[in-house]
Amino acid sequence: MEPRPPSQSVSVMTRWMGPTDANTAGNVHGGHIMRMCDEVAGIAAIRHSGCPVVTAGMDRMTFEHPVLVGNLVTVRACVNAVWRTSMEVGVRVESEDIRSGECLHTSTAYLTMVALDDDGRPIPVAPLAPETPDEIRREREAQLRRDNRLAERQHIVQGRQSG
Repeated sequence: MEPRPPSQSVSVMTRWMGPTDANTAGNVHGGHIMRMCDEVAGIAAIRHSGCPVVTAGMDRMTFEHPVLVGNLVTVRACVNAVWRTSMEVGVRVESEDIRSGECLHTSTAYLTMVALDDDGRPIPVAPLAPETPDEIRREREAQLRRDNRLAERQHIVQGRQSG
């Protein structure tokens, strides 16, 4: 498989937030934002892998600012790193006040997506070929997050076995 640059996986989605997306205070539900992140991350992973994918996990979803009814929400995703059958996709969420034009970086998320064959089994993914210093940094940071997840899992399993 030929390595692919992260730029080929970029996916962007913009939606206008309405009353059905929010609570009675006018704040858009975090779950709605998370669903948008999952959708755009899946598209980025499909673009990279060229096959169906599933979400294996969402890591470090942070909400820095509320998203309000009437805001435009833009969700951008790009593959940060690739392992054998899985990929980390970074997602950036921005809200835009349509009256003032002010844009805020409201959320960040990292999702692990797994590529599947036609029978639903994990399959190898083309390697990533980062081209810019920012892409190289994102790949390095993705590896650190993965190492931390695996070490945490191992620590939990060892704790269960010892007592």
